[in-house]
Amino acid sequence: MTVRIHTLPNGLRIVTETMARMKSASVGIWIAAGGRHERPEQNGIAHFLEHMAFKGTKTRTPLQIAEEIEDVGGYINAYTSKETTAYYARVLSDDVALAIDVISDIVLNPIFDPKEIEVERHVILQEIGQALDTPDDIIFDWLTEVSYPDQSFGRTILGLSDRVSAFERDDFLRFVGEHYGPDQMILSAAGGVDHDAIVAQATAIFGGLAPVGRRAVEPARFAPGERREVKDLEQVHFAMAFEAPGYRDDAVFTAQVYSMAMGGGMSSRLFQKIREERGLCYSIFAQSAAYADTGQITVYAGTSEDEIADLTHLTADEMKRAASDMTEAEVARARAQLKAGLLMGLESPSSRAERNARLLAIWDRIPDVDETVGKIDAVTTGAVRDFGAGLTIAPAALALYGPVGAAPDVETIRKRLAA
Repeated sequence: MTVRIHTLPNGLRIVTETMARMKSASVGIWIAAGGRHERPEQNGIAHFLEHMAFKGTKTRTPLQIAEEIEDVGGYINAYTSKETTAYYARVLSDDVALAIDVISDIVLNPIFDPKEIEVERHVILQEIGQALDTPDDIIFDWLTEVSYPDQSFGRTILGLSDRVSAFERDDFLRFVGEHYGPDQMILSAAGGVDHDAIVAQATAIFGGLAPVGRRAVEPARFAPGERREVKDLEQVHFAMAFEAPGYRDDAVFTAQVYSMAMGGGMSSRLFQKIREERGLCYSIFAQSAAYADTGQITVYAGTSEDEIADLTHLTADEMKRAASDMTEAEVARARAQLKAGLLMGLESPSSRAERNARLLAIWDRIPDVDETVGKIDAVTTGAVRDFGAGLTIAPAALALYGPVGAAPDVETIRKRLAA
């Protein structure tokens, strides 16, 4: 594997990783323009803009965008997150130049046809409606909103229906002008790729663009809180969050090991105690997420109205117990799961391109995989216990959806953790 980085004078960063004997490649453009870069009146526009990129450019119709990639057997897509919007394609190695041409076209030259805006507006409103009808999806939006109230980080990426219904062509042009500059972009490619050819093509396409400058984002401020939404569902959906380290803090690896040991698989504490021993739920897990200046440890479960109180009490008890008796074997297993997930994922060009873009955005370099593995291996049982102990006295946020009347409130759970 060979990773090479090149930066154009206007700030565009290009990173490639050549994977020997690979006949395919993944290529994409990652832009520092996600949900938390929106002002309140722009909430949802980054995601809407991602949709509009596929709705026609100055040289391609929406059908041509799809056909040019699919005619060569490729795949093209995009996503919007809190901190990034990405446009990417998977193609055979001989078609990398075509993929770059198409992706750069949809990023740099969307026409924002008013008729297409109306069509896609209805699509996104349907997407919002679908999310509201998916309890184990929407509950995480609500949890983030209550954890980071009245700030850009806490707002939903999809946006609210009334705001999405009001966006006009000038709103898209304004957001693109503010954020879609070469200095906010990373072009990442991995697989059967030629670094020099990609740099030459990128220089021709992006070299004449002017930088837009980085705009400061509102700092994320975690806060305790609770949101309950009553609905006649079969289950109560329960999600609880605690603040965790951001991705520039090495303690992020301790948070990952902790969440894996607590609820990352079938052998985890929460799964074994609450599902296997007590049969209180079908689904329960813990996960760790990291961002530029904050992170979250999240616990989710779905259970019946009659059993939600027992489930929340057992969750708090297991978290409290882990702070004192997390074993060496549990920590070793969690480290092994994290390393396996990392290394298995890197067998894919798509994962390599994604990882390189993400790490370049964070560190302005690509840490070697062995460096990351070493940091996972350095997490000790004592560090995991200490991290867990910190959570037992930390502020917590809670979201509940369904027949929630019997569920304890967040203050009751916090007191049980700290007792």
